[in-house]
Amino acid sequence: MATNGFSSENKLGQGGFGPVYKGILPTGQEVAVKRLSKTSTQGIMEFKNELTLICELQHMNLVQLLGCCIHEEEKILIYEYMPNKSLDFYLFDSSRSKLLDWNKRFNIIEGIAQGLLYLHKYSRLKVVHRDLKASNILLDENMNPKISDFGMARMFTQQESASNTNRIVGTYGYMSPEYAMEGTFSTKSDVYSFGVLLLEIVSGRKNTSFYDADRPLNLIGHVWELWKDGKCLQLVDPSLNELFDRDEVQRCIHVGLLCVEHYANDRPTMSDIISMLTNKSATVSLPQRPAFYVQREILDENLSSTDLCTTSTVEIATSLEINQG
Repeated sequence: MATNGFSSENKLGQGGFGPVYKGILPTGQEVAVKRLSKTSTQGIMEFKNELTLICELQHMNLVQLLGCCIHEEEKILIYEYMPNKSLDFYLFDSSRSKLLDWNKRFNIIEGIAQGLLYLHKYSRLKVVHRDLKASNILLDENMNPKISDFGMARMFTQQESASNTNRIVGTYGYMSPEYAMEGTFSTKSDVYSFGVLLLEIVSGRKNTSFYDADRPLNLIGHVWELWKDGKCLQLVDPSLNELFDRDEVQRCIHVGLLCVEHYANDRPTMSDIISMLTNKSATVSLPQRPAFYVQREILDENLSSTDLCTTSTVEIATSLEINQG
């Protein structure tokens, strides 16, 4: 298999446990080769985790494992090659984002939702991804999305609903409050990350990209303020040039806000989300104030002591998002 000796010209990026290279099989098929960093002890755990999980998973919206190689110190995973890189390559770039018209964005949102529904409900294992974000959504030649990087994913039996960990992994800004603060994760942690990602796709902005003094500190807070003021269409990425389905966009923003609710039990399931996104007559509950929301005036005279406690927690969480996002 040719990666040109893992040359830097063939390097596609950096995965959870090591670099990723473009390779060509003897058949001529292009592949992505994930190579475990020899110095990474954490990487070995993630390598084994990804290998165990991905072998059991088959879905059009998950990146496909083609093979693996474990030889002495060398450990590699071979995946199908995604020619259009990852979603963040387009979404957060002012010129490349123009290649993502609204139909493509909505198709990407739907595809990610279908992939997550499979992980949570229809695969032989119940899987929580734990690191869903724009850079882990790969795009094929037709810009269809595929969820990648299962190094941090966890398996459940279908009867189990939640778990707890002392080792919190993932990316601040996409992490649910119960996971970031208590280490508790469930399928609803992925739902929270999906909500953040959905709002990023609509707006073309990173969750942690809001630093202005007169604005909330994150995208979720900004969306909530627009929603309350009845101005949610102002969120839409300007690169779409007003060419979008207003009902679809509003429904996406509405669903996004439901996904980022503070309490896990208040968030919808992926089944509910797909129904709400695709069925115009589906009844949709009104969103509550989202998690990690920081008001413009954080200390209000009318706050109760419990509100004060919640707000200080939110401030800490948001500063974590900004420092590490």
